[in-house]
Amino acid sequence: FMDLRELLKDKLSEEELKFVPRSFDIIGSKGKAVAIVKIRREIESKDKLIAEAIMKINKNVKSVLKKLSGRIGKYRLYNLELIAGDENTEVIHKEYGYIIKVDPRKAYFSPRESTERQRIASQAKPNEIIMLMFAGTGVYGIAICKKQPNVGKVIAIEINPDAFYYMQENIRINKLSNKIIPILGDVEEKCKDYFGICDRVIMPFATEGWKHLETAIKCLKQNGILHFYFISSEERLFQDAIEILIKEVEKLGRKVEVLSKRIVGRFGVRLYKVCIDAKII
Repeated sequence: FMDLRELLKDKLSEEELKFVPRSFDIIGSKGKAVAIVKIRREIESKDKLIAEAIMKINKNVKSVLKKLSGRIGKYRLYNLELIAGDENTEVIHKEYGYIIKVDPRKAYFSPRESTERQRIASQAKPNEIIMLMFAGTGVYGIAICKKQPNVGKVIAIEINPDAFYYMQENIRINKLSNKIIPILGDVEEKCKDYFGICDRVIMPFATEGWKHLETAIKCLKQNGILHFYFISSEERLFQDAIEILIKEVEKLGRKVEVLSKRIVGRFGVRLYKVCIDAKII
């Protein structure tokens, strides 16, 4: 951050410098990466200057995308505008020994959650059948298969055709076509084929995943494990997520045992992305 501010101090006023972003995401590799930055409206007119400074400090960044919205629409994408650099924003991202090919303008991918993906992957057991809802580029499935090569199958469902294309590519690149079953479609429809046969269900879509809890629970065998993500306020960090989960589980005549609860990351002002790991009995 100091570097970015230092670089811009002759071009921005002292007041404007206060609004220079403290952090931004970089997706990609040493050869080619894309930066995704949120720019406050107070300095929106200086977005090109900020983008150029980001590229100057990070030589591998070939494109800078400005975040115009939260995740919206049927395909759960950020509205991203190219403000500097190469029009082609497809990159290869590496983490924990596997490769993810993605264009962040076409498919959602968060480099910030690599540690969380490893946490989930380390829980997977040999021969498990795992349902991955809202699979995106398939990254959770790939992380699991690389960490636990003896996993049974990962059923990965995604509604966005572009994300589905990248998931197929990533399965191929990482040589996991014998482990991951990619499915294009709506989880409400496609999960029906897997009711009662899954040992574990992962629901990484935190903002609206709760609407699909009933379907997720129906996929689980008795004593199956659910990883449920939710956006919570600071005041009710885990209460709302747990209350919603209990309500949906009891509606289906089942019981829930909360195994762990954790903050995954900040989501906004006094808002957090949390994960509840639970056994559904």
